[in-house]
Amino acid sequence: MADERALDEVVRFTSELIRIDTTNRGGGDCRERPAAEYAAERLAETGLEPVLLERTEGRTNVVARIEGSDPSADALLVHGHLDVVPAQAADWTVDPFSGEVRDGVVWGRGAVDMKNMDAMILAVVRGWAREGFRPRRDIVVAFTADEEASAVDGSGFLADRHPGLFEGCTEGISESGAFTFHDGTGRQLYPVAAGERGTAWLKLTARGRAGHGSKVNGENAVTRLAAAVTRIGEYEWPLRLTPTVRAALTELAALYGVEPDLTDVDGLLTKLGPAAGLVEATVRNSANPTMLEAGYKVNVIPGEAVAYVDGRYLAGHEEEFRTTLDRLTGPGVDWEFHHREVALQAPLDSPTYAGLRAAVEEFAPEGHVVPYCMSGGTDAKQFSRLGITGYGFAPLKLPEGFDYQALFHGVDERVPVEALEFGVRVLDRFLRTA
Repeated sequence: MADERALDEVVRFTSELIRIDTTNRGGGDCRERPAAEYAAERLAETGLEPVLLERTEGRTNVVARIEGSDPSADALLVHGHLDVVPAQAADWTVDPFSGEVRDGVVWGRGAVDMKNMDAMILAVVRGWAREGFRPRRDIVVAFTADEEASAVDGSGFLADRHPGLFEGCTEGISESGAFTFHDGTGRQLYPVAAGERGTAWLKLTARGRAGHGSKVNGENAVTRLAAAVTRIGEYEWPLRLTPTVRAALTELAALYGVEPDLTDVDGLLTKLGPAAGLVEATVRNSANPTMLEAGYKVNVIPGEAVAYVDGRYLAGHEEEFRTTLDRLTGPGVDWEFHHREVALQAPLDSPTYAGLRAAVEEFAPEGHVVPYCMSGGTDAKQFSRLGITGYGFAPLKLPEGFDYQALFHGVDERVPVEALEFGVRVLDRFLRTA
């Protein structure tokens, strides 16, 4: 079991990692190296030999392997990313890169996404070294760059260029799972991710006839683009249930004592109350217009207009997504993938999922572990290229009223000290028995 020093270290490591500004503004504008060196030093102090790897200078990844006692056992990947999204200091109560610990809470960008989990991993590994504990299976620890953008300098680079570092890994765990979800009725849910929707960031390009803004123009690129964007934004995608989402709905229905009528999913969701928030974004594909670019002067009709759309598709439904976009964009508007990554599906009947559930239940016996599918994505997508099945598991026990999901990329991101201590205990328990 995690010792007291591990509980102290997870708080300190979270705070110190937050103080290292690893803001990822996209387009390569980020430098993770200082945080990577920090993590590598903490690992090296245990006797491990972490390697630092870069595709681009300053965009540094860290990988280390802990040898297990059973060489015939499959290895397990435990990974977290080092970069964070931007934060506007003027909007925050505290300096977003202060790592301030106040009233039992650690504040700062990355407190929940995901320097907290990075700190948990370091604290657990260091606790094992003090104890002399050796896990049954090899544990590969990876801290990655660039997750908050394309992952081309991070997990994508590692999977494509350094697959040997992950030899034997068949499963992995990372962010966005095993946190407390309070449903408003006193129940505490702990959703463990066993799937992710695919990423389909799209670029739409409308072409037309350039001309004077005072003239009639039936081939206006802006008009064509606006019509396509409106069609996409207003489209109602049909219901599509993956095995993970189907299991989530079935388990939640049983928990709330309602009929699990999967022929009327929208009706079922209304009966689940706030818990529906764990599922409702993943019962369909989606496409949300997010950016527009057109023109350079008010009295000039441009010959081209561009829009960007954040699309997400469920496992097994990418082809439907593509054909629907072909129809919605219409004539005069082309679309292409600006960035694409696969949808994921992980088995719920595996010993690993059972172990994740058991670890949470040991330290939160009042809670209810349920499966769910992430509406977004993680580095598990890139590692899936190596045949690694990914689960979302970054355990946190959170007080009622603490809106964990709203703090992802939000203002005043923070995490309670007690949540970090719970996370270390649960992560340690799972990895010892994995």
